[in-house]
Amino acid sequence: MTVARFLVKRILHGALVLLLITMGVFAIFFVAPNNVARTLAGRQATPETVKLIEQRLGLDQPVWKQYLDFLWKALHGDLGFDYYHQVPVTQIIGDALPATIGLALGAAVIWMLLGVFNGIVAAVRPRSIADRGMTGFALFFYSMPTFLLGLLLLYFLYFQLTLAGYPIFPAGGYVPISQNPLDWARHLVLPWLTLALVLAATYTRLTRGSMLDVLGEDYIRTARSKGISERRVVYLHGLRSALTPVVTQFGIDLGQLVGGVVVTETVFSIDGLGKTAIDAINQQDLPVIIGIVIFAAVAVIVANILVDVAYAFLDPRVRLN
Repeated sequence: MTVARFLVKRILHGALVLLLITMGVFAIFFVAPNNVARTLAGRQATPETVKLIEQRLGLDQPVWKQYLDFLWKALHGDLGFDYYHQVPVTQIIGDALPATIGLALGAAVIWMLLGVFNGIVAAVRPRSIADRGMTGFALFFYSMPTFLLGLLLLYFLYFQLTLAGYPIFPAGGYVPISQNPLDWARHLVLPWLTLALVLAATYTRLTRGSMLDVLGEDYIRTARSKGISERRVVYLHGLRSALTPVVTQFGIDLGQLVGGVVVTETVFSIDGLGKTAIDAINQQDLPVIIGIVIFAAVAVIVANILVDVAYAFLDPRVRLN
């Protein structure tokens, strides 16, 4: 099957999944036993006021018509308005997205480099001190809650350094990269490390296990018998095939992170999609919640499609079907 046909098939599958998600989101918003019009009008509003709001929002229409209107607007980029400020949900997502993307991509670079490198070192020297050390590193950070690691980094790298007269890292917040690239990086270093150290542990274990399997393959033994250097065997022949499960995990993790890094953004007071979602949940601002859920679903679907396409380039033995 050609790459083009495969992409069409995967996009259609993704569209079906997204359609099912919109149905679930619509059910939560319109069908669940919560009166949207009453929420907007306030507790002391008269029945007449509630009825007027229902008419304005189309809530007095049949459920199937409400869903089709909701789907038609969503397809045209209209996800509704924020309850409290009447700001378009797309604008709220657009304002929060740069912080989340900066956090996710920066952390992804760190955890991929750290995790893959540690996994290779551990696999090349199995049962050595290096292997045991990398395995211990992975187990330690894998069992570390993200919020706890974030608080520890704040305590040692912000609080203690500031007390000692070295205010290198800020306590939190976000500075746009267009405003000051250096301050942008300084504000994101601790959040990057918080995410990267936890996720690098997973990639260390994945890379180690996959590399051990690949290095035992016949074509690797054949390459060694031809006198090819060990470094070339490991990095050129072995690593490319061993990265398949790593890329799978990377696509899942990156898609979820772009959808909102809830804990890390809350700990470091970064106004990204995760913190915006938490604030919307606390305020019961359903249009914002729904918009972020749909955006996160799209991010995960796109990430998985890109991962499937990457398989064919990493491992020629993988067929697109």
